[in-house]
Amino acid sequence: MVSLSSSGYYLLFCLLGLLLTHLPSHSADPDPLQDFCVANLNATFSINGYPCKSVSETTSEDFFFSGLSKEGDTNSNPFGFIVTAGNVKTFPGLNTLGLSMNRVDYAPGGLNPPHSHPRATETGVVIKGKLLVGFITTDNVFYSKVLTVGEMFVIPRGLVHFQRNVGEGKAMSITAFNSQLPGAVVIPTNLFATTPPIPNQVLTKAFQVGDDVVNSIKSKFGG
Repeated sequence: MVSLSSSGYYLLFCLLGLLLTHLPSHSADPDPLQDFCVANLNATFSINGYPCKSVSETTSEDFFFSGLSKEGDTNSNPFGFIVTAGNVKTFPGLNTLGLSMNRVDYAPGGLNPPHSHPRATETGVVIKGKLLVGFITTDNVFYSKVLTVGEMFVIPRGLVHFQRNVGEGKAMSITAFNSQLPGAVVIPTNLFATTPPIPNQVLTKAFQVGDDVVNSIKSKFGG
């Protein structure tokens, strides 16, 4: 099991401090109108998050989350990475506060495949290893850099991006978002593993390949 070192916790604290200092006035989520609104996860999600639990049912545990302290299983998918989410669905105290954080673990050679977050800008810091981080603009310009421990990155809201472990061992990063539920559009699975499936005629035309290629890719995602 991998745990955050003291320097890792310091970097994490600084990252969260930046979020709390600069982002709320420009938050992707609406501003709250009360001190807090701990999510009632048994209720239906609404426009500004979940309905609030009553104050009488709110406890200290609602404002603390230990999920990011544990290493995730990078063997759970073919890409060799895993996201441990600290969003409103796992950390109810974030409800209506306009921020969330993730831990991302990478096996050697692991890839967080091209994806986007439709509801948030992302910033992150490398805690362990070496990552190639890149994103593509709406003008089709590609920006990238290899980052090591302590170095940060930012991904503007909605842009397609990825992270790949280019070091010799495992890697890990902590990311933060100015939304309690930033969402993720993962390009490979969104194109080749939808329910119901996207018609082959669309994918063959879009990628200028034959049915055999599309069917082969779909088969790798259970399609």
